[in-house]
Amino acid sequence: MSKRSPRKPTKPKISLRPVEVSDRDFLRAVYGSTREDELLLTDWPEEQKAEFVRMQFEAQDAYYREHYPGAQWEVILVGREPAGRLYVHRRANEIRLMEITLLPAFRGRGVGSRLLDDLLAEATREGKPLSIHVEIYNPAYRLYQRRGFEKVEDRGVYHLLRWTPPKDGTSSP
Repeated sequence: MSKRSPRKPTKPKISLRPVEVSDRDFLRAVYGSTREDELLLTDWPEEQKAEFVRMQFEAQDAYYREHYPGAQWEVILVGREPAGRLYVHRRANEIRLMEITLLPAFRGRGVGSRLLDDLLAEATREGKPLSIHVEIYNPAYRLYQRRGFEKVEDRGVYHLLRWTPPKDGTSSP
């Protein structure tokens, strides 16, 4: 009887594509998935919850588009399946990670970590800090801390976190 060596689990292929007009419902669903726990605490009917998510999504989208002109708006694909959204604003003096959100089925599988590591490598190559606003109760907050992000500003429920590449640019995340 021959012994086979155990196969390493293959990492899913992760890719990005630009957001298209037809992605609007998907992007709203991704946003809504971040509010599910909060909405469970209400006694609102489903229609009211859906309207709340729609209004909040529209407000966030309008804010992002006003304050981050020229940002990249991308859909995260795992294999060929839309899994989340990645919004990045590359500025002259920093890279701002505006949003990285995955649908619940794709969380905890290393997808966000791999995308974050790609951005950290880019920031290292460019010699620019990478920053993000994070809700203090967001489970990903710990991921950013483990990757070396530091709190630089307290905005109540949000903290501005920043990762600064080494001066010599030799180490990567």
